Amino acid sequence: MPTIKLARIVYKENPLLFKDVENARFTLRRIEGKTGEKDKKKKDAAEFHREERPRNPYNLPSTEETVYEPFIFPKHKKVGILSDVHLPYHNLDALTEALRYLAEEKVDAVLLNGDTIDCHMLSRFMKDPKKRDFKYELDTLRAFFDILDKVLGAKIYFKIGNHEARYEHFLYQKAGELVGIEDFEFANLIKARERGIQIIESNRYMKLNELNGIHGHEYIGGISAPVNVARGLYLRGKVSAFQGHNHSTSEHTETDMNGKITTTWSIGCLSELHPAYMPLNKWNHGFAYVELDDNGIDYQFFNKRIFKGKTL
Repeated sequence: MPTIKLARIVYKENPLLFKDVENARFTLRRIEGKTGEKDKKKKDAAEFHREERPRNPYNLPSTEETVYEPFIFPKHKKVGILSDVHLPYHNLDALTEALRYLAEEKVDAVLLNGDTIDCHMLSRFMKDPKKRDFKYELDTLRAFFDILDKVLGAKIYFKIGNHEARYEHFLYQKAGELVGIEDFEFANLIKARERGIQIIESNRYMKLNELNGIHGHEYIGGISAPVNVARGLYLRGKVSAFQGHNHSTSEHTETDMNGKITTTWSIGCLSELHPAYMPLNKWNHGFAYVELDDNGIDYQFFNKRIFKGKTL
């Protein structure tokens, strides 16, 4: 709508904030950067964002559209990546080796890239009554956080994978009345067990300089390919990226006709390799870390496999 019409609405709804309609109109013009260069140089003008405001000339109904943006990692030198630990069904030797290696590399951040805990009893699938309950998993997670602090002393980023998403799905199905109450939000359950942790939402992808990252469940139908998981990720994403989720280590590289190289990686797991629900599989243990350049663009990705407790 025209600025003057919007100004009348703003003034009517906020009469104590503005002297008159013209004062509201002037404020709107400042936000849009239309008050001249002289005013732009004033100190208080820096408080206003000179951006185009959304236009709706046909007075369409308001939208409930979700804004989908990546989580951009802040400045770090080295980021260790641990995927699919599945506490408390982790492999002691593999997890120990991964922590030892990352400690030697002196990573200053660690990304728990989804499925850090199993959430077995919250699953929609048939549950094994002999498995541990959800409280035990949370207690195990707290102990794991303490070990990460002691061994790595690094900033922790916690990506919600498909297994952690089971908690929200459980609330939707069994206790919808509790959805939206802060005390019951999964992110707050995790934050209560590790201060300063950064939660990355389930379906949000990540940017580490120009490297993209996902857990692997974000694409509906998952990632699969006849050759390897990394090739499937390339076919879906078409950018350099890494993922976990499939419990296997692989790499795929393609070069376009302009010489641009695109590489994708899948990361091994740190959980048991032969669970009762899938005793025969193509899984392997592994982890990764990435060195980030200060220019905010370049990176080096190192994808490691673990065999019999040793990094290959």
